[in-house]
Amino acid sequence: MPWPGTEVAREAEEAGVSAFCAAEFADHDAYVTLAEIVANTENALVGPAIAYAFSRTPYAHATALRQLHAKAPGRLFLGLGSAAFRINRDWLGVPPERPVARIADTVEAVRAWLHAENGEKVRHDGEFHSIDADVRAPVLGRLDIPVLLATFNAGMARTAGRVADGVIGHGLFTRSWWNDVVRPAVDNGAGTRPRLLEHGWIITAVDDAAPERAVADARRMIAFYLTVRTYDPFVAHHGWEGPVERLRAAFHAGDTDGMARAVTDEMVTAIAVCGTTAEARSALHARADALPRDIGYLAPPTFLVGRKRRAAYARASFALIDALPGQAPEAAGQ
Repeated sequence: MPWPGTEVAREAEEAGVSAFCAAEFADHDAYVTLAEIVANTENALVGPAIAYAFSRTPYAHATALRQLHAKAPGRLFLGLGSAAFRINRDWLGVPPERPVARIADTVEAVRAWLHAENGEKVRHDGEFHSIDADVRAPVLGRLDIPVLLATFNAGMARTAGRVADGVIGHGLFTRSWWNDVVRPAVDNGAGTRPRLLEHGWIITAVDDAAPERAVADARRMIAFYLTVRTYDPFVAHHGWEGPVERLRAAFHAGDTDGMARAVTDEMVTAIAVCGTTAEARSALHARADALPRDIGYLAPPTFLVGRKRRAAYARASFALIDALPGQAPEAAGQ
């Protein structure tokens, strides 16, 4: 689950949630949120999913993790994402070109700081980052914190396979996108390396009292993501150009209801888990091979969804925790 706040998170851990992730946007910082998660959870795996890779230096990513490791040893992972071209150029004011090559070098530079031993220089000589740091204070020591990359298109997936410890799949991912595009590209990049960790988040909106509203929120979330042209290869792969053209027209007209209407039932079924509890549990079973293999984050829609409703979706998703692949619907209470 993404971080739903202290009260809900305590209930979530008691219900069996074993991992939380911290997101990042214009109004919330991944590491500030991660500090709150660390302070208010006991055993769950925690980390950014994702932090903007280029908004901070490798040093800043690593030092934040070192400080948090002291409070949550063995519980951390680092999820990095390249962010969209416009975010890098217009929001962050950093070079937007060649994000795949840049993030590969960033991963290695972050690892240089995380793996640094006391008494040794921290060195990295890459295309985008150069480090030659002599830290005399005894504050280092190797930390083997997994570094995962947010992976969408095949080029980033191959790079993750080559340099990262794992991948973080997007909430738009479908069975076909995982199996036909992302996993083969990761394997191609990894070569003979062991299988990488596979995290991912799943758009999840459950409301037994108003399932139609939950489905509408999921549709709106799908539509909002698909306004970004970065995902055009995904759209073409599924043959969804017509609906996406309509939802983008609605978005530019400020018609959020029209955006939701443009998302087809086929798209909702392939992407989201939504509706009643029974429908959501059934959807998880049906998508057994379309889910991340290691950790799936049940992620409430956030586009035009308030905090209280997101918290309600988070609580409702507790009923899905035992509805996992490999468990027959009857055994899961269907």
